[in-house]
Amino acid sequence: MSPAAIPDTWRGITPAPITSTDAFNGFIAANVVFALDRIGLLESIGRGEPLSASEATAGSGDTARTEAVLRAAADYGYLKADGDAYLPTEAGREIAAARGYFTWAVGGYHDVFGRAGHLSAGTHRYDEDVFRDEAMVALGSAQCDQSLFAAQLTDVLNGIDFRTIADLGSGTSARVRRVVSQREGARGLGIDISRPATDIARHDIIEAGMQDRVTAVRADVLGLLGTQIDNDAEAAEVAEVDTVMSFFLLHDLLADPSTRSSIFTRMREAFPKARTFVLGDTMLRDPGTSDGAQPVFSVGFELAHAMMGVPLHTKATYEELFTDAGLRIDRVEALATPHSWLYVLRAD
Repeated sequence: MSPAAIPDTWRGITPAPITSTDAFNGFIAANVVFALDRIGLLESIGRGEPLSASEATAGSGDTARTEAVLRAAADYGYLKADGDAYLPTEAGREIAAARGYFTWAVGGYHDVFGRAGHLSAGTHRYDEDVFRDEAMVALGSAQCDQSLFAAQLTDVLNGIDFRTIADLGSGTSARVRRVVSQREGARGLGIDISRPATDIARHDIIEAGMQDRVTAVRADVLGLLGTQIDNDAEAAEVAEVDTVMSFFLLHDLLADPSTRSSIFTRMREAFPKARTFVLGDTMLRDPGTSDGAQPVFSVGFELAHAMMGVPLHTKATYEELFTDAGLRIDRVEALATPHSWLYVLRAD
C-alpha cells in the first residue's frame, strides 16, 4: 500500500518529549472532554450549538459544577464564552468527533492507567485488583466506529453479498445494527463477552425495533470457536452466518500463544457457511515508528494492553496467520485510527 493511502491521523502530532505542563493539562483536558460527554453536551458541541450550564442541568444536575466544566473547556479552547453562553470552537468540534477515544481511555481504562505503577511493581494484579470498565470500553468503541469507520465499512460491505452477518466482539451491537439496517432482508448476530455491553445492546436493539433482525449474544468468542452454543436458537443463527466481521478484538483472541496459530482456522470451523471475513484491528507499531511526535491512541493502546498482559502483533504476523488458515487477502485498507488495518479475507 502506498504512503498516500495512510490517513493523516496516523501522522504524529504531539511532540515528544511532552513537558510537565502539557502532560498535566492534557490529563485534566481529557477528563473535561469525558465529563462533557457524560453531561450530554459533546453532541451539541459537535453541531456547533451554544451551551449554558443552566440549560444543561435544567431539572437535574448541579449547575455550579457544570459551569466549572464548561469554564475549564473554555480555558482549553474547546469553547468560547459569549455572555452567559458558550460557543463551540473549531477545536471543540474536532474533539467532539474524537470522543470515542476519551470514552475508551478515561471511561474504560482509568483504573488501568491510574494503577500502572501498582501493576508494574507487582502489588496489584489485573482482573483481580485492577479492572477496566467493560461498558465504557464498548461505548467508546461504538462512538469511534460511528464517527471514524462507518463510511469506510459501508463502502467495503457494499462489495460483499451477505444475508447473515456476525460481529465478533460486537460491544453494544451498534455496528451490526447499522450494517443490517443498510441491507434489506439481512440478519445480524452480535457476540460479545461483556454482560454490561450485551445488556446495552439488547436494550438498543429493542429501542430500534430491530429485534426480528438482530440478536445480541453474550458469549466468549474464544469459547464459541471451540464449543457448541447451548441456546438452540442462537446456535441455528450461527450456523447460517455467511459473513463474519470483527473489529479490535483479534489481539485478544491471539493473546494465548498455545492457541494463536489455530484461531483463524477455528473461526472458519465455527462458521461453516462463512466465505467472507471482514476483520480490523490495531497492530503493534514496527520498530522505529514510535520515535518523535506521537499520533492519537497508539501509546495508550500499547500501554493498556501491556498492563493487562495482552501481547500485540505486527501487521506481518497477522497476514502470516491469515494465510496459514487458508484465508486469501482480497482487500486491505488503513483505518483512521493509527496503525489499524481493515482486511477482507476470502475462504476459497
